[in-house]
Amino acid sequence: MDDASSFFDTRAAASSAHAGRPARGPGSALLAGALQMLGAAGLAALAAGLAFDRDPLAWAGAAAATFGALALILHVARQRQRLAHDDLLLTGALDGLTAGQLICDADGRAVFVNAAFRQIAGAVDGEGVLEGLERQLAADPDSLAEFHRVRERACGGVPAAAELTIPREGHGGEGHGTEWWRVQAVPIARFPGAVHWRVEDITARRELEQVMLREQAKLVDFMDHAPVGFFSVDQDGAFLFANATLAKWLGCAPRDLVESGRRLHEVLAAPPKAAAPYDLFEGGGGEQRGELTMRGLQGRRFQAAAAQTVVVSDDGHSVHTRSVVRDLTPEREWQEALRLSEQRFQRFFEDAPIGIALVDETGKLAECNHAFLALIGSQARDVIGRPLADIVDPREREAVAERLKSVHGGADPATPLEVRLTGGRDLVAQLFARRLAGVGSEGGAGLILHFIDMTERKSLEAQFSQSQKMQAVGQLAGGVAHDFNNLLTAMIGFCDLLLLRHKPGDQSFSDIMQIKQNANRAANLVRQLLAFSRQQTLQPRVLTVTDVLAELSNLLRRLIGETIELKMLHGRDLGLVKVDQNQLEQVIINLVVNARDAMPGGGRLTVVTSNYTVATPERREHEVVPAGEYVAVEVIDTGIGIPKENLQRIFEPFFSTKEVGSGTGLGLSTVYGIVRQFGGFIFVDSEPGQGAKFTILLPRHQGEARPADQGEPRERRGSDLTGSGTILLVEDEDAVRVFSARALRNKGYQVLEAKNGEAAMQQLTGDAAGVDLLITDVVMPQMDGPTLARKVRERRPDMKVIFISGYAEDRFKDELDGPNGSHFLPKPFSLKQLASKVKEVMRGA
Repeated sequence: MDDASSFFDTRAAASSAHAGRPARGPGSALLAGALQMLGAAGLAALAAGLAFDRDPLAWAGAAAATFGALALILHVARQRQRLAHDDLLLTGALDGLTAGQLICDADGRAVFVNAAFRQIAGAVDGEGVLEGLERQLAADPDSLAEFHRVRERACGGVPAAAELTIPREGHGGEGHGTEWWRVQAVPIARFPGAVHWRVEDITARRELEQVMLREQAKLVDFMDHAPVGFFSVDQDGAFLFANATLAKWLGCAPRDLVESGRRLHEVLAAPPKAAAPYDLFEGGGGEQRGELTMRGLQGRRFQAAAAQTVVVSDDGHSVHTRSVVRDLTPEREWQEALRLSEQRFQRFFEDAPIGIALVDETGKLAECNHAFLALIGSQARDVIGRPLADIVDPREREAVAERLKSVHGGADPATPLEVRLTGGRDLVAQLFARRLAGVGSEGGAGLILHFIDMTERKSLEAQFSQSQKMQAVGQLAGGVAHDFNNLLTAMIGFCDLLLLRHKPGDQSFSDIMQIKQNANRAANLVRQLLAFSRQQTLQPRVLTVTDVLAELSNLLRRLIGETIELKMLHGRDLGLVKVDQNQLEQVIINLVVNARDAMPGGGRLTVVTSNYTVATPERREHEVVPAGEYVAVEVIDTGIGIPKENLQRIFEPFFSTKEVGSGTGLGLSTVYGIVRQFGGFIFVDSEPGQGAKFTILLPRHQGEARPADQGEPRERRGSDLTGSGTILLVEDEDAVRVFSARALRNKGYQVLEAKNGEAAMQQLTGDAAGVDLLITDVVMPQMDGPTLARKVRERRPDMKVIFISGYAEDRFKDELDGPNGSHFLPKPFSLKQLASKVKEVMRGA
């Protein structure tokens, strides 16, 4: 029996005693009644004896009344003694209870209060225990209001209880805590307004409850938001429980599954047939596992892995399940992403434009891509599993091994290693190495190697170097040719002046002719230098290569001799080209002579012409041939061939493999310069002992052939070259200026001389209208020829101009093609060429 029940039994007894009712049972009540009846009977007898004056009856009545009264007094005294004993017993019992106990009468006066209640109430002097309790509850307004409600209900005769909080300072005044009290008020039966109060400190219980609630909340949160779905259904398939995770996957809240009466098979995309409503799979069973497709309330479908245990009640009538579901969508998405990532990596690895190889810890090739195989010209089966050293040039294996060893040890070289690989060709590559884990069958640390093919780059560097060298030599040759042209102009010119006084038969005539002939030979060498440097003056016209070769055929046969067979093969519908015919003939002749010298014992020389189409830009040796239509001319011999080391130098000026005195070394360089000035290309293919093939590609001209007589008029022999008029001659080379002035004066012209552009402008200041023709050098210090011509034409727009120069006409073509037109006479020129050009311009031809 607990404290509460024992208390109420004791309280009932105490209530009976205080009400004047015996507390010892029915025997005590009967005895008290008998004694009362005896006293009443004695008093009656006493009264009757006195009334009837019967003394015996009176004495007997008095004796009976006295005895009854004494016996009743003794009985009451004994009862009071027993009641005091019971009160002490009851008070001791109530005072020892841990819960506070208080009994108040209808006036609110405390009839009984135990020690626990006094301690809890903390009443001070002059303060009632209930007031002390109320004062402590005042720290929490809500608790105080709830206490008033309990008190009002108890005073109204209705039992009430409440759990109230009292804020307390922590131990030592540090921190704050809360005490919980359970306050219970029970009205006392048959005593209106009297109340039995009971107060109990339930702080420990509430703290325990809070701990349990927190742990329960954690468990509920875990169950609700676990990364898997939990649910349970009954024998009808109705949801008994579903956590938030599963509900989220199904697009609803847990109550939408549990409270709406939904069935398990409603959320399965393909419910099992011939199965119980709670089964997930065909065949059912106590343990069910597998994959299935679930369907959310909004129609979303997802693949899931499910495990379920079917639990049957003891009576066998009810069933519930313990079911776990895992959404496989993230896993499948991850697997798909991994597959795509591996696919992308494999694609990047396989399709990378550079060679990639994986080398295991033993130095053997574990894997490589197509670019690497193409780089070394091998198949995967031939290199996988082989040492990397096998594909490295033996001369560089030690350096490669040292680099790979340092990288494997954790080094990170800042620069790649340039290596030569074995691949049936001169193969150069840059090697980048990085350490990589998980390479090889045992997953050890290996290396990932990147190979960048440098062969083409090295070739381009060599080509660029060769091009730079050719350009530098060309610029040097052009500058030298210009200076020589000035000297040769003076030499040839003064020879012509001497020949005017020394006719054939004169003793000095032959000497002068020798000087002039050697000067002309020197002029030919200069023209070759200009041809190489692409600075010679061209007179292009549209023609067919077939016609040029037909005109040259007899000359070529005489050049090669009888021991060499000449064959010409022409393609059909051969395209037109726009070239200088004389220079093209020079190209053909030089190539044929070169082929003849390569066949000292005789052989066969074949000249082939054809149309050639380049669909996409082609790299040939040092050049890139743009896409377009070309006319090809091939000169093929069966001679001794050209060694590989000489192929890169054969177009260099002054390079020759012939004996000293057998050639100038300008033949092929002249050919190269002329072809490039045409906008074409020349290539050579040769091996020692296999002959040589020179291929010329000339841009195909889209148009019609130009008549031959529209070219630049050549020097006319036997014509009258005299004339009249005033000529302003501007030339900074004294010898050229003196010769040109004397020659023109001999032809009847009045010549004004100027050493530079400034001097010429001063002469024109006085009498610009009297000058009919301006002859000026192109390259002069301070003011050059084109600038002088523009300034003169600002005063005389109709001024005729002839430019003379040792450089090519193309360098100042814009001046020649200006609105007024200008003319050009290349150096070196003879007296007749100068006089002819002047007369042509003066006449306006």
